[in-house]
Amino acid sequence: MFIRGYTVGPYSTNCFILGDEETKKAAIIDPGERGAAIADKIEEHGYEPIMILATHGHFDHIAGVQQLLNAWYQKHPEAEIPVYIHEADYPCAPAGLVNGISLQGVPNLHYYADGDTLQLGNLTIEVIGTPGHTAGGVTLKVEDVLFVGDTLFCGSCGRTDFDSSSIHQMYASLKKLAELPGDYQVFPGHDRPTTMEAEREQNPYVAYAVTRDRRKFRR
Repeated sequence: MFIRGYTVGPYSTNCFILGDEETKKAAIIDPGERGAAIADKIEEHGYEPIMILATHGHFDHIAGVQQLLNAWYQKHPEAEIPVYIHEADYPCAPAGLVNGISLQGVPNLHYYADGDTLQLGNLTIEVIGTPGHTAGGVTLKVEDVLFVGDTLFCGSCGRTDFDSSSIHQMYASLKKLAELPGDYQVFPGHDRPTTMEAEREQNPYVAYAVTRDRRKFRR
């Protein structure tokens, strides 16, 4: 499995190129800006993009989608690259910060949801619904790797004060991730990578999410 991360845009969003090393097929996760530069990086690494995946619909995770498509199609006009997002976040998720950036009009757009799978060469991408930061937030699980968007950060979690956010859904999503069996490399939408085991042990939001139902019961 090939993974390269790039920090893009004014909010330092993590965009990832995920590739199958055998087939040289790649997925681009959260191209939040600098779409043309990302297209160049994909080609530089010798991969062919066959899908663009949004963990959620905030502008800082989707602003580079059309730029990336335009740049790739200029070099490869025969290409067809589907773009995936959860239906609840289409055409964008309200963030109260920037207007006019959405996936409206993006060609070959598809919806995915909890339980869906996508095939990337020999890699299987599992979609896990993790709403909370937005109504349509998802985590993308590939073998022992989780691309969590803005659901989980190193020592923290995503904001829940936006119009489509929910603190209750966030805690349910954090619990769902914490209860996945085994350890995982965790690549968040901002800040540095971490591991699921580290977050189980050190993240106070994860700890509360796992224990809050038991606390309510004791009351």
